[in-house]
Amino acid sequence: MQESRPLWRQFIGGEPIGFEKLYLANFLAVRNFLRMYLGDRSAVDDITQDTFLQLWKRPDHFDPARSNVRAYLFGIARRKAADWWRQQSISNAVAPEISYHSESTLLITDALQHLEPDQRNILWLREIEGYSYTELASILDIPLGTVRSRLFTAREQLRRLWQTTSEE
Repeated sequence: MQESRPLWRQFIGGEPIGFEKLYLANFLAVRNFLRMYLGDRSAVDDITQDTFLQLWKRPDHFDPARSNVRAYLFGIARRKAADWWRQQSISNAVAPEISYHSESTLLITDALQHLEPDQRNILWLREIEGYSYTELASILDIPLGTVRSRLFTAREQLRRLWQTTSEE
């Protein structure tokens, strides 16, 4: 995302409009990612805000030479979402409800709801957001081989769920 570099320079340069533009350019992507990962609407809203707040408070933690701003924000969001999941008690654990407006996505949505959050997370970042394996390793803070194996496992699980659904 080369287009985020000028926005980043504006933000770091102390121009308030720079952060606003970064926020507007990335808010929906981060929110949709979290909605897919968490499903809990209020948690999604809170963690989305916390993600941008962390960027605002600690802009020096981002290194533009390593990745782009969106990838960095996904990394923050993923860590915060993982913390949220850890805080949920086992007794309150329920498959997150993911709602979409299009009826054509109901089967896919149902299958995705049956995946573990980490599997939904990596599939979303790869298939929807289009991040490379190397970028995924950076965002998720895992080795490249682990990215490959997790993607393979997530796709296989999704394939099994899809086949089970279509056989019924």
